[in-house]
Amino acid sequence: MSFFDDDDEDEDELPPTAVRTAGGRPRPQPRRPQRAGGPDGIDHHQMMVRRRIAAAVGVVVLIVIVLVVNGCLKRGKQQALETYNQNVNQIARTSEQQIGKSLFSALTGASTKSALDVEVQVDQLRIQAQSLAERAHGLSVPGEMTSAQRMLLMALNMREEGLAKVANLVRTALGEQGTQATTTIAGDMEIFLASDVIFSQRVVPLIQQELAAGGVSGQGTSPSRFLPNLGWLEPKTVAARITGQSSATGAGPTQPGNHGSGLVGVSVGTNKLEPSPTLNHIGGGANPTFTVMVENTGEFPETNVKVDVSVTSEGKTLSASHPIDKTEPGKTYNVDVPVNGVTLGAASRVSVSIEGVPGENDLENNKASYLAIFQ
Repeated sequence: MSFFDDDDEDEDELPPTAVRTAGGRPRPQPRRPQRAGGPDGIDHHQMMVRRRIAAAVGVVVLIVIVLVVNGCLKRGKQQALETYNQNVNQIARTSEQQIGKSLFSALTGASTKSALDVEVQVDQLRIQAQSLAERAHGLSVPGEMTSAQRMLLMALNMREEGLAKVANLVRTALGEQGTQATTTIAGDMEIFLASDVIFSQRVVPLIQQELAAGGVSGQGTSPSRFLPNLGWLEPKTVAARITGQSSATGAGPTQPGNHGSGLVGVSVGTNKLEPSPTLNHIGGGANPTFTVMVENTGEFPETNVKVDVSVTSEGKTLSASHPIDKTEPGKTYNVDVPVNGVTLGAASRVSVSIEGVPGENDLENNKASYLAIFQ
């Protein structure tokens, strides 16, 4: 083997990382640094850490999204309940203030108008009541308020029915056959009383129950009292108010001027009742006697002034009445009205009213309502 052959052989055996210099000697090339974790340059430990961090961040983001969505859904549900309650309040106030008060004002002053005008006025109120019931039927009702909505529509439809019956009879009540008509009207007034009971005992409790279950507080619901007092259930009182004839004598118009009575206060034994929302605790058992203080606030003596007391609890109403034979202007009278069989230990509503006397138009100070527990 020659000298040159050796050189050629040496050149052929140079490592791939070396290059030859100008003098023929090899020059080593720098090697590329390799990352830890293998020849492919990937650090598996760091990769796993990053994946875990990303997964944790994803879980946190998902939880936040779920909480936000749930919060929005809950608030949306609460807003729906609040909106429904507000709509019911508006309808209840309209029924009581604009329709109910207008009806009994028209009936009380019916003797000073033509019978046809009174009939038309009452029928217009019936149309308003029908429109109000249709408005209630079109409400957006949350699923939780289905039962309350059913009771609301029942009460409003009953008021429309009662108005229709009164409109058909009022002209007759002002005519020659007035006695029979006013007796029928007094019976029809029970429809309005029943609607009041549905409002106070069903609509209001059901709405309040669902508001509380939905986490809504501070939202009241109007009980919407349509019938101003229980005197409208008595045929003689209805006749006196519609015709202006005294129920005591049955003849002669009422003297012009200020007629009326006022409720001064109510007590049971030594307990003077405070109006709602105060809760009164009344001892003495299941047969309490209510002492009602009545003032003649008018300018004339009045006869047969009737005082009504009712106690409602657990869906049952007990009622009693007692008349005052005669009252003199400016004087106050005490009348005892016993009510037997009230429920002990249960929340009760006590309603006290003084029936209007002939010629009395303002009945707002004739009534009061109390919350009580009898023991």
